[in-house]
Amino acid sequence: MFGKKKQPPIKSLIAQGSCIEGNLKFTDGLRVDGDVIGNIYAIEGSASILVISESATVTGLIRADHVIINGRVIGPVHASELLELQPKAHIEGNVSYRALEMHQGAIICGQLRSLEIQRLEEKPALKLATSTATQPTQTGT
Repeated sequence: MFGKKKQPPIKSLIAQGSCIEGNLKFTDGLRVDGDVIGNIYAIEGSASILVISESATVTGLIRADHVIINGRVIGPVHASELLELQPKAHIEGNVSYRALEMHQGAIICGQLRSLEIQRLEEKPALKLATSTATQPTQTGT
């Protein structure tokens, strides 16, 4: 998605020193330099990017297309396209992603789950036609 299309612009900022309590929905791009206690969701239907900077702490679920983390997240992270973990990223929660870029120093205390693997597991099992012909059996006389 982001390899072919231009990334959306970051139009919103939660500045360092700010603290937001409650769920947050955004479009296009959001940069968090402060603290958020609540879930952060990108509104579906258009490309989204979320940046959690080194000075930021998010306590809650994160869901966006492209997520870049260099701060602290306490809760699950869902990146439907790309998850970038910078050297100072610290995540306490399960992580799901389509593509992952993880720098040395990033920490995850939780499970990593590829969305590609989940997609493959959700497909019904392929049933092959089998031959029902029977082999002649020998009987001892």
